[in-house]
Amino acid sequence: MSSYTHELQTALLAVQRATLLTQKVFHTHAKGTLSKSDHSPVTIGDFGAQALIISALRHNFPSDEIVGEEEASFLRENPSLAEQIFALVKESKLEDAEAEGQLGGPVKDAEAMLRAIDAGSSGGGSKGRIWALDPVDGTKGFLRGGQYAVCLALIVDGDVKVGVLGCPNLPVDDAAQLSADVGGEGRGVLFAAVQGEGATSRPLTEGKLAEGKSIAMKEVQDIAQATFCESVEAAHSSHGDQAEIAKRLGISKDSVRMDSQAKYGSIARGAGDLYLRLPVRKDYEEKIWDHAAGDLIVREAGGEVTDANGKRLDFGIGTTLKDNKGVVAAPKAVHEAVLKVVKEVLSGT
Repeated sequence: MSSYTHELQTALLAVQRATLLTQKVFHTHAKGTLSKSDHSPVTIGDFGAQALIISALRHNFPSDEIVGEEEASFLRENPSLAEQIFALVKESKLEDAEAEGQLGGPVKDAEAMLRAIDAGSSGGGSKGRIWALDPVDGTKGFLRGGQYAVCLALIVDGDVKVGVLGCPNLPVDDAAQLSADVGGEGRGVLFAAVQGEGATSRPLTEGKLAEGKSIAMKEVQDIAQATFCESVEAAHSSHGDQAEIAKRLGISKDSVRMDSQAKYGSIARGAGDLYLRLPVRKDYEEKIWDHAAGDLIVREAGGEVTDANGKRLDFGIGTTLKDNKGVVAAPKAVHEAVLKVVKEVLSGT
């Protein structure tokens, strides 16, 4: 039995419950977009999902620290919005009583919800048990009805031990061809990994967990036939550099652009092959919650994940990947070749 069985089970159920709330928000609440101080969009789905997940973590692991993306000061200044979000949080429960009980049941009241949101205030670091949470990764994708993910990872002494991604708009079928399209039935998947134990996918449900099955990255025999994943937003990754890298690798297929860590899950199960996130500004620091779960899932599925200089991503130095620039994720057999071209393009050689 895994030494992280309880953590994995809790993370899977917590993410699954939170995705139910995000889907309800999308279909019924016109998303309720706000703007944070850095002008990035935040929705009532972000606040509600963070409250639900942190509530479950505090019930199961009360002494663990949590790094969350949101904080509740705006909601405290806007009590009517807080009540609107609490109404959603209160309604969002798993249909299986045992599974819901494992998460501690419903959040008691609006004040408990605000306290839960604010409990995600850890500064990260290299010591102890720290959960990294992104309640709605890919907010712009969520707003446009595209790909987004609910992301949760456990970092122990700076090392990612458990990672879970809930991707409501990805196809359940691991063999489905990678595309940015989100229409049709049979969508909603949970990806998960525990360090040293491989990676899995399973359908999202509204109750107890579905059975998981092992996933693995596709073997790439000919790199020219590989499929790239990249960010939709040009502000997140340099599309021009990516196109030049593809050209030098002999890749002629169009890249597939999608938001969120759904890209990590997609390449981990072999629906795509390569994920590049190339630096657009020298001063930009990636957030740990945007990569921790996906990094582990890809590595446990047989991939390699480094930054653009070939260094492993370091999740133990705070809330950002300040010692890393960019991300290069690929099957182990071709990672070195991809990285070589990335370095050449970024250095202008």
